[in-house]
Amino acid sequence: MLNIRKEFPGVVANDNITIQLKKGEIHALLGENGAGKSTLMNVLFGLYQPDGGKIKVNGKEVKITDPNVATNLGIGMVHQHFMLVETFSVTENIILGSEPADFGVIDIKNAEKEVQKLSDTYGLRIDPTAKVQDISVGMQQRVEILKTLYRGADVLIFDEPTAVLTPQEIDELMEIMRALIREGKSIILITHKLKEIMQVCDRCTVIRDGKGIDTVEVAETNVNELASLMVGREVLFKTEKKPAQPKDTVLTVEDLYVKDARDVNIVKGLDLEVKRGEIVGIAGVDGNGQTELIEAITGIRNVEKGKILLSDKDITHFDPRRVTESGVGHIPQDRQRFGLVLQYTVAENIVLQTYYKKPYAKYKMLSFEEIDKKAKQLVEEYDVRTPSVNTLASALSGGNQQKVIIGREIDRSPDLLIAAQPTRGLDVGAIEFVHKRLIEQRDEGRAVLLMSFELDEILNVSDRIAVMFDGKIIATVKPEETSEQELGLLMAGSDEAVKARNE
Repeated sequence: MLNIRKEFPGVVANDNITIQLKKGEIHALLGENGAGKSTLMNVLFGLYQPDGGKIKVNGKEVKITDPNVATNLGIGMVHQHFMLVETFSVTENIILGSEPADFGVIDIKNAEKEVQKLSDTYGLRIDPTAKVQDISVGMQQRVEILKTLYRGADVLIFDEPTAVLTPQEIDELMEIMRALIREGKSIILITHKLKEIMQVCDRCTVIRDGKGIDTVEVAETNVNELASLMVGREVLFKTEKKPAQPKDTVLTVEDLYVKDARDVNIVKGLDLEVKRGEIVGIAGVDGNGQTELIEAITGIRNVEKGKILLSDKDITHFDPRRVTESGVGHIPQDRQRFGLVLQYTVAENIVLQTYYKKPYAKYKMLSFEEIDKKAKQLVEEYDVRTPSVNTLASALSGGNQQKVIIGREIDRSPDLLIAAQPTRGLDVGAIEFVHKRLIEQRDEGRAVLLMSFELDEILNVSDRIAVMFDGKIIATVKPEETSEQELGLLMAGSDEAVKARNE
């Protein structure tokens, strides 16, 4: 891609960027949220048309007018937010749009065999007959990878592929990438996770504010240098904080039972306490009930048995609005499903919890002047990269969508702030910013409950760590008195580790 330029109203997303991909390499595309990484790859995949520059494939200039042209050129893209039909099977999703048919009848059995063969070749371990709604997020991503391989892709673009994966799934994905390279494929990896670049990439192109900054050999660089290239300043990887001063208890969870989507108890007699002036981190492998616990506290999911108290007030069976009005802020794990209305503007999303209150509503009429004023304040304060507060939330990058939610929830000054995967999809500069904000909330005397699959984040930000396994808190540890190794063993439910910790 040579001197690619792409403009949107009021913003130059790509300012004459050049990136070259060699055969058989994993090439990282690194940049902050809103730097223009996804836009550049959407140009390569034919979703956008460039305003300048040219694209060459195997030395020949090409015009990629739509994704079908990209597919025919052997270019496939695995998007950050998956493009799957949940009620269809794995095979139906993979063949969608290029169905093998005999006399107008889709040959599903043959397609399933072909999908199985591809899955075996690349070690993807996919069940071709499973319904997409019944498989894990990590498996859904493998379906997206298979979709591109089924269409004969030689160049695969991965857009933030690890943003929704657990540490174990990330390791498996890295292995899949290596297998793809061994089979002669080439990969562009859009990411801002520096550890992953060091682990798996050959070269890295850094873009900042829509401009190409540099392309470096990964073997000849380090995490600090990449971070500085990305954000244009030195980044602190350790968050500075004073020791916690916990006071009275804000959240009490007693003997809680919650069912999952399959109607099976996934939270099983859980007890938890969070005090004012402390951050309690929940560590655990995905699928041990963390998500359901948070959905129960915030009123999204029904409680089967047990109690949830907020400063001695029983909120066990409150609906989400009553929970919010009782003084709970919630940064949800799934920002697009529970955090935003994508077809609303940034300003409308910022007042989703408060639009019916003064000054945003007078005599049951919305005051758009007041709504815009508040939105402009938070957009500036939280560095949300958006052309305007009247831009639709769907047009923002994932990281900027997250900043809108974080700004909205913190601004309400809740007694209890629940942050589930708050830095998912954020770059190192933005992660540093969010961590500081969570610690500020703690220092201002609020209770913070942090749920994250990033062990670094849990160890860095928490004052106490509650380890969750099989629906229960099996140990509570202090970050300074544990290690990643011990946490890993506890998260896996190791009896020896639990015993040693409780002695």
